[in-house]
Amino acid sequence: MPRLRRLRVHLAIALPLVAARAGGAQTPPVFAPLRADPDEPRFVATFLFARTAHLAPRIGAVGFGKTIGLFTSPAGRWSLGLAAGVNSQFDLASTTNHLMNTDFFVGVPFALRRGATSTRVRIYHQSSHLGEEFPDGGPVKRVLLSFDAFEALVAREFSGWRVYAGGEYRFIHAPADMKPAVGHAGLEFTGARPLLRLGWLGQGRLRAGLDGKSFQQRKGQIGWSVRAELFFANSDRGVPDWSLVAAGYRGPAPYGQFYGDNLSSAGVGIEISP
Repeated sequence: MPRLRRLRVHLAIALPLVAARAGGAQTPPVFAPLRADPDEPRFVATFLFARTAHLAPRIGAVGFGKTIGLFTSPAGRWSLGLAAGVNSQFDLASTTNHLMNTDFFVGVPFALRRGATSTRVRIYHQSSHLGEEFPDGGPVKRVLLSFDAFEALVAREFSGWRVYAGGEYRFIHAPADMKPAVGHAGLEFTGARPLLRLGWLGQGRLRAGLDGKSFQQRKGQIGWSVRAELFFANSDRGVPDWSLVAAGYRGPAPYGQFYGDNLSSAGVGIEISP
């Protein structure tokens, strides 16, 4: 019962935040979301083929979340927001497609922009919960995994490219022996011209990203995430923006309860940007 109450509390926080301001036009963010970071809050569903010790060979990974700008300066130089997300992974190789892991995220980002340089400073909380279909005493042991972290990233844009670097420090964490430091860097590209036109579905532009995180917990091992997408912008017509996504990952598993495992995965999906 305590576990179920914690889940309800997290959902009560996350769902209203990501649903806020739905249906209204929004100005571009001061610090744009990271395209290839698997932990970035977004609305996405992907089908993945995976190789790992304890996770399934076929994974359905879904994300439900968003970063909402609450206050933005008139010139768009700074903003204060709220971010919330829920990421879950399902075993698509099982007869019941059972839940394996769910990660909950709530954060407060502050972003600052000066010309082509933008900065994001964020304090956030994340907790992880093992799917109920994994019985206690089986090959996967339930872990009380949660942490509060301070993150800082600096990004620079030039001619359709963006490079960013920074890291985070988990100042409160369980298990108590978790190493707190994470280095973080990446590279992104956004095409200037449409590559595909699908009538009323919009014009698709190429967007791609490479993201890397170095975990002190894993003695500096890097988790590499790569993502390419056709992005269809439709918000000017009252239709949500959306993307066709191809994604791959290799390194320490980005799914909380399995953070001690290694994971290699590749697959396709769809993302909605409400």
